[in-house]
Amino acid sequence: MQQKLSDHIIFIGPDCWKEKDSPFFIEDPELFQDWKAAEEEKEDGLKMKIGRWNVPGLPIAILVDFMPYFEIKNEIYAKAWEHYQVDSLHAYGDYDEASMFSYAAALVVESFYNFYIKSDEKVVYQANEWMTGLGLLYIKTKLPQIATIFTTHATSIGRSIAGNNKPLYDYLFAYNGDQMAGELNMQSKHSIEKKAAWNADCFTTVSDITAKECLELLDKPVDVVLPNGFENNFVPKGAVFTRKRRLARKRLIDVANALMGSQLDDDVLIVSTSGRYEFRNKGVDVYIEAMNRLLRDKNLKKQVLAFIEVPGWVGEPRKDLVERLNSGKSFTEPLEVPLITHWLHNMSHDNVLGMLKFLNMWNRPEDKVKLIFLPCYLTGDDGVLNMTYYDLVLGNDLCIYPSYYEPWGYTPLEAVAFKVPCITTDLAGFGQWANTVNGGNSEIEDGVKVIHRTDYNYSEVADAIKDTVSEFSAFTKEEVEKARSGADKISKKALWSQFITYYYEAYDFAIRKAIERMRTM
Repeated sequence: MQQKLSDHIIFIGPDCWKEKDSPFFIEDPELFQDWKAAEEEKEDGLKMKIGRWNVPGLPIAILVDFMPYFEIKNEIYAKAWEHYQVDSLHAYGDYDEASMFSYAAALVVESFYNFYIKSDEKVVYQANEWMTGLGLLYIKTKLPQIATIFTTHATSIGRSIAGNNKPLYDYLFAYNGDQMAGELNMQSKHSIEKKAAWNADCFTTVSDITAKECLELLDKPVDVVLPNGFENNFVPKGAVFTRKRRLARKRLIDVANALMGSQLDDDVLIVSTSGRYEFRNKGVDVYIEAMNRLLRDKNLKKQVLAFIEVPGWVGEPRKDLVERLNSGKSFTEPLEVPLITHWLHNMSHDNVLGMLKFLNMWNRPEDKVKLIFLPCYLTGDDGVLNMTYYDLVLGNDLCIYPSYYEPWGYTPLEAVAFKVPCITTDLAGFGQWANTVNGGNSEIEDGVKVIHRTDYNYSEVADAIKDTVSEFSAFTKEEVEKARSGADKISKKALWSQFITYYYEAYDFAIRKAIERMRTM
């Protein structure tokens, strides 16, 4: 977008860092100096930082302080009700914070527009998720000449239905979104999301599967689907890739051996799942079930080292594990609880540990499948692995994401970008897309194995994962390379350079709608 629009794109975010320096933002006092000075002169002027987002492309970014607007929160909500019947009465938790930021972002747009923009210039405002809906409605009221796009990446009520262990898909046609919002205490988030969807010039989402969800739960068909692309400029190449893969595998195996007192070597098959800690939605439960069944699979040709990389309520790195790693020695006895790398605050109430205990999975020496829980954010300073997620993911042989609820699915897309074949489901937007790209049922030889998943076939999904891992364990070097090459090829088809055209389509759709509206005003 920077190449196409050349600084005519501006990102707006919350100023969370205050006086501290943010590693993600580079302040530039020269940018829009006259506008900022004008705002500072006002008694109730916007408090903001102007600079560039520290990512490739270095787009302009404005960080706004939204805290002052909490004082007038009730007035803001009252106007949203008056103009659009947005129900904020049931708000709790993050609703207020998101709404105040959204409102502040809209004030930034209003001020910038009035200071710089000529009436004949075309402007698009894109709001992502329910958290930014209030600002979109403000802009529609105050600046109707601005074209608006609302993108929901997952409906709040759909995620809630799935997360509360209710069957989402078989009954999707029968669910009433407003009724379910009341039942699940989601009235306010659902309300702002629905009003934004209905009032935006262009309503979008990230996949065909979520488009169906929007139609049923928000009662509004999407205008354009905007699939999530990927930028692979940070994926290492050539000798650097080979070296990083070797280092990642060594680190994962060293940690496993120190924890379990095992002697696994580089021939072990390393698999993992990762993402947010949504036990059912992300398929963590079925992943554990599959690994448990794999323990008894007679066709398994290799030892399997399986990881669960989801951040839990982490306490601290295990000192006993760190001591073993720092000693450089090898050990034959496992540590206490040889399943987890960091202690949790809620050891006795954790879903992963609870299921492992229920299934009697303790990483015994004779077990051909060992499963380890990494319950921390892999940012490179967790105290045990001390490597970032992107530096570790390429050490896997297979990545497994058997999601029940997954509007798109960045984790499988990231895996294939690092040439790691993956397993996902056709309830993930990415899985459906992979099936389309590969002309039917995508298999592990193609780089992505897509398993059919429904509300009720949990057991069949677990078996399909088990069988795929077992089949992969018997692959020759040539077959492994074919799968890795397939993963690489499919990732190239999901680059932003391929998917950005859908955004331009949405901009065009929204601008035409805005022009049409202004003609009738």
